[in-house]
Parts: sequence; structure tokens; C-alpha cells
Amino acid sequence: MDTDTPRPSARIVLLVNPNTNSSTTAMMVDLAKETLEPHGLQVVGITASSGPSMIVDPVSLAESARHVTEAVQNYLSGPDGGRVAGVIVAAIGDPGRAQLDGELDIPVIGIGQGSVHAAAHARDGELRRFGMATSTPLLVDALGKLVAAHGLSEHFAGVRLTTSEPLALAADPERQFHELAEAVSAATENDGSQAVIIAGGPLSATARRLAETTAVEIIQPIPSACRLLLAALPQEG
Repeated sequence: MDTDTPRPSARIVLLVNPNTNSSTTAMMVDLAKETLEPHGLQVVGITASSGPSMIVDPVSLAESARHVTEAVQNYLSGPDGGRVAGVIVAAIGDPGRAQLDGELDIPVIGIGQGSVHAAAHARDGELRRFGMATSTPLLVDALGKLVAAHGLSEHFAGVRLTTSEPLALAADPERQFHELAEAVSAATENDGSQAVIIAGGPLSATARRLAETTAVEIIQPIPSACRLLLAALPQEG
């Protein structure tokens, strides 16, 4: 399902939501537009046609890779496929990203990849200690593997979790905000994290709110992936 109609001649960035919740897709597209539209790029959102409304365990994460790759390949084979300049995989575990990156000649960036890169590197370029805050305890091992895949395990302080389960928090944004804020505090005060990733595409709105209200640097997955994509795109002209 696409959330926007491509504008004639505009270069397109596909944002693929591996969850089946189209409201989450629309929210993430709006966040991506803030970073990408000033560069002349149009963001088109695609929602997975099948699978869970929210990825909360390793099985659904692994299964979603197929839905991501199929959705992207289907779009690329359509009438606007030739105008796609890049792809953002909008789940923190980056399902299907590596496969698409190997198959396509355009940049494919995962929000997990973008987040880890942003969290590990301070503005002066120096590596720093970073952590994650999230609501999905069954994905803690997958998040550790994500960090390891980018060679940054020695700088990773680990994952801090909310006390409530993810679907309950998804239904209560205020509760989600307060529990993630507590997890961020634990990551900084107990683990020594200098930056904290809010680990989850569906948590993006709360990540924005935390970034505006928290002293520690909050890493927002969608903007982080967008900035990494911009750095990877060839410049026009």
C-alpha cells in the first residue's frame, strides 16, 4: 500500500514499513519528509501487505524480510520504479536490507543502520558509548547482532526496556513516552550512554518528543536513516 502519489519527475525515496499498520507508515513518512523533501526528494511509503501490525519477536522480524523485498521489487517494476533514488527499511532490525542492498544499484538504508551510525559517532567524529531504549524484550538479541554487524559492539552499552509490553504501549502514547523516558534515564545514569537510540519504527513519534524534552542526545531512527541516505545518494548536476 502506497501512502503518497508520486509527483512527475521528482526523485523518489521508498520508505518500507515491514509492519502492516498503515498509520505507522504515514507517521514515519511525515518524519522522513522533513529531512528529504528540502533536497528535492519525494517520500513514498509502502506498508507490508501481510505479517504482524508490530514486529515484536525474532520470528516475525525474520519473516518480514520477504515482505520487504517483495514490496520494493514490485514497486521498482511499476511505472514509477525508474525514478526511485533510494530505499529506507523502516524497522529497527533492518529486515531485508542486506539482500536489497546486494540486488539494487541504489542506496538501501535501514533505520537500525542509520541509528547505530548516528549514535556511535559524536559530532566531532569521535566514537562514543551509546545505548538503546525500546519496548520489545524479545528483540534484544537481534539488536545486539545489529550493532555487531556494523562493528560497534565495544561501544554499545546495551538495551534498556520499558516495563510494559509493546502493544499496550502502542495503544497509550503517554504511557509509552514516560516508560521510554525512564529507560533512557537508566541507559545514561546506569550504563554511561552518551547517546540513546529509541529502537523501533513505531516509536518514532515518541522518539521525536523525547528528543525535544530530554537532556541526553536522543537518536531518532527515521531522521538518522534519512541523513545516511542523503550522504549515500549521488548529487544531481
